Amino acid sequence: MPQHPTGTPRRTVLSSAAAVAAGAAVAASAPSASAAGSGGREAGGRPAATVQHPDRELRELLKEVDRDRIEATVRRLAAFGTRHTLSTQDDPERGIGAARDWIHAELKRYAAASGGRMTVELQSYVQEPASRIPVATRITNVVATLRGAVDPGRVHVVSGHYDSRATDVMDATGDAPGADDDASGVAVAMELARVMAKRRPAATIVFAAVAGEEQGLYGSTYLAESFKAAGANVQAMFTNDIVGSSRADDGTRDPYTVRLFAEGVPTSETPQQADTRRSVGGENDSPSRQLARFVRDVADNDATGMNVRVVYRRDRYLRGGDHIPFLERGYAAARFTEPAEDFAHQHQDVRVVDGKQYGDLPEFCDFGYIARVARVNGAVLWTLAQAPAAPRGVKIVTSALTNDTQLVWDPGTEPDLAGYEVVWRETTAPEWTAVITVGTATSHTVDLSKDNVFFGVRAVNRAGRRGPVTFPVPQR
Repeated sequence: MPQHPTGTPRRTVLSSAAAVAAGAAVAASAPSASAAGSGGREAGGRPAATVQHPDRELRELLKEVDRDRIEATVRRLAAFGTRHTLSTQDDPERGIGAARDWIHAELKRYAAASGGRMTVELQSYVQEPASRIPVATRITNVVATLRGAVDPGRVHVVSGHYDSRATDVMDATGDAPGADDDASGVAVAMELARVMAKRRPAATIVFAAVAGEEQGLYGSTYLAESFKAAGANVQAMFTNDIVGSSRADDGTRDPYTVRLFAEGVPTSETPQQADTRRSVGGENDSPSRQLARFVRDVADNDATGMNVRVVYRRDRYLRGGDHIPFLERGYAAARFTEPAEDFAHQHQDVRVVDGKQYGDLPEFCDFGYIARVARVNGAVLWTLAQAPAAPRGVKIVTSALTNDTQLVWDPGTEPDLAGYEVVWRETTAPEWTAVITVGTATSHTVDLSKDNVFFGVRAVNRAGRRGPVTFPVPQR
């Protein structure tokens, strides 16, 4: 029979107050829920329903993230003088070619500790003349792949871009150290590759340093298209771009916050999908928004030392980054960026004006902050790789008009799958506020109207790890 979250049948709208109460009641019995705070909420005020607290394995992994190694990586990349996409590719000391070769050698060194599970490649192509590319130019991504031990076909990607620029985006010879933008993001991806190379994730994790971002997202476009052409099951992609400083241009600091930009309406949405979205809602329930909620659930805690501030935009105002080519191809993707940018230290010639230093130099980076951002990424990637995938084929049955809600979904194939959970929230709530365990069934009816709340389904394995939520579509 239909199940109501509180066990008392009723078919009325769930008020905001009742939603929180229902979340608290279910959370008390659900293994994923936290009892922290009051009214089913974390101490910081977040709903506790879907929060996943870090286990010992994850905490040990995150402790290995090394602030000093991150600093060394940023300083080494900045020391190449310029990493402009159009700079020299055959000078061993200066230019993008020298940076490419150093990153490749470092990742190969990390891979040596993986027992053959991690492979490293130079993914290269020649970009013909195009916007900001005046002559045919070789663009090369450096890609390390840590193959999953159980479900290698399920892929998660983390990246930073190793090219840099000065004030003039076409200046290929002047100094462009690019410490914050984006040696910081490359350092995050490389440090996680080093830490995870010794481990055996269930699913595959890809660590990428891409080129051509400043000229027009060329490297990440090639990477995303390569995955698409291969039919890869990319479940999540994160770019780390400008994650090097906690200091804003007015001198204020926010060293424990990182922004996560996540789009609402999918970039790749088809006209038919748009019609469905307008009919049932879901503007705040794209795969990327579910990914952002997952990030908050697993990485906003004491193990990372960070607050994840989700921003409901694809990227900063009228700007873009390397996650966009993945969004364009239908993959869930999001961007990590520091809390407030200091524009004197990005996209600037290195110079002193009226006693003020301009330029993207290492001295303006906060390496402890970058390490914490790396821990956020590490918590997310490791949990994604170890947890079950987001359920497929999740639908709300609409063959008859009823005031309850029947959800159905396809069975998962993970060997350690323990079952599923149904989550829900008020349509005005940003995060899931209630959860109920439904066992191994692939259908469940809740005595709440589909008209009044949003639902989702997530999978859980025998170790208690939960994957991202899938938002349902109508089944007619």
